[in-house]
Order: sequence, then structure tokens, then C-alpha cells
Amino acid sequence: MSKNEKLLEIRNLHVSIENKEILKGLELIIHRGEIHALMGPNGTGKSTLANTMMGHPAYKITRGEVIFKGKNIREMSPDERARLGLFLAFQYPSAIPGVTVSNFLRLAVNSVHGEELNVLDFHKRLNQKMKLLEMDRAFAKRYLNDGFSGGEKKRSEILQLAMLEPEMVVLDETDSGLDIDALRIVSSGVNKVMNENMGLLIITHYVRILQYIQPQFVHILYDGKIVESGDFSLAEKLEAQGYDFIKDQKSKQILQEA
Repeated sequence: MSKNEKLLEIRNLHVSIENKEILKGLELIIHRGEIHALMGPNGTGKSTLANTMMGHPAYKITRGEVIFKGKNIREMSPDERARLGLFLAFQYPSAIPGVTVSNFLRLAVNSVHGEELNVLDFHKRLNQKMKLLEMDRAFAKRYLNDGFSGGEKKRSEILQLAMLEPEMVVLDETDSGLDIDALRIVSSGVNKVMNENMGLLIITHYVRILQYIQPQFVHILYDGKIVESGDFSLAEKLEAQGYDFIKDQKSKQILQEA
């Protein structure tokens, strides 16, 4: 398994929801070991991309391909994609009263990996991951996201990430609603779980999470397409100037094409 192996390739992706086109020819390649950040104003299609990658039925691919590990996953169900090694950390994780974190994780691990871990092996693995993430073992006995703070919900997502050990991780605005201490804790967890065989796509509005999980590549999504890519300095430029320079470039391009 080569570190430079192409893990994810998105080709000319067009996606609509309720007959409205949101993504309009998005192109993106991620290799193993790479961390990419996707930034852009509200309504440009960032979360649409995340949901499309995981196979949300409301998002219709009208053109293009999503190739993961050499396979076109366009027609795969969400559970098939998860078993193949895709993972999405949601912006707003759902609460499931009555189901403990531990029981949920055991069901998820058994389902994704297609093997029944016995109770002792599962709890040994769970305890190892919680120790790695510096989490209190009592956390696993709580009902999933029920009464959790914003930071606790996101830590629960990172624990799922650690237990499932996927190959391609998408963090959809994981920094949303987190104070600086919670952001530091969650980011530390992601850094501990990441390895050279994984790919990571961080979808965010803000540069602050990228100061803790530094990407090699930063992309700006505007009007359904990636319009500019660069290194971390591009994120710093956005922090300093906002998206006005992208809007100006887009306006100039429209005038030139007119």
C-alpha cells in the first residue's frame, strides 16, 4: 500500500437537490497520507459534497464520478461505502436516547468490518482508543449524544473514527459550535488517529481548525466548483481578506467571457 496511492478522485461532479444544481463540475484528487481543506461561503456546496460522498439519497448525481480506492461508488449504498472505508463526521450528530455509546460502537464496528467482535475483545479495543483520546471510560456508558455538549458530540464522532479505522475521512464543519478548548481537544484526537494510509478532507468556514490540523492542500469552493487551490497560505489569505477576492475574480471572469 503506497503512501502516494490515489485514494479518492472526484471527476466533473454535478449534483442536484430538489432539481436545483448545487455542484457544477467539481474536481478533486486526494492521495493516501494527505490532508485537504475545503473552504467556501455558505451555500456553495461544501456539505452537499460530504453528503454526496456518503450516498445521501436526497442528493442526486446528474453527471460525473466519485472514485474511491479505484471503484466508482456512485451506485453504492451508504453502508457499502462505509464498509469500503469512507467515514463522515457530521456537523450536527444525532442523539439516540436509550442506546449507549458502547453499544452503538460495537454495532457499528461489527457492521462496517463484517465480523462479530466478542465482548471482551471489543471492550479491550474501546478502552485502548479511549485512552489514546484521553477520554473518561464512563463516557462509553452514556446514551449516544443525549444531553451531550457540542464538544462531547464531536469527541464522540472522533471516537467512532478511532474505532472504525476508515481510510478516507470527511470532517463536515466539525469545528462548528466549539469553543477554543473543545476545538483543541477534538483536533488533538483527529491528529492522534490519522496515519499515512488515510486521507482527510476538512470542510470548514474558518481557518482556526486548520491551525491545529494543518492541511497540505487548501481548496476554495465557489458556485459549485473548486475555483482556487493552494497550500496553507491560501487559508491565511481567506482569514485576512474574506471571500471578496474570490468574488472579484469570478466577476472579472464573467466579464471576460461575456
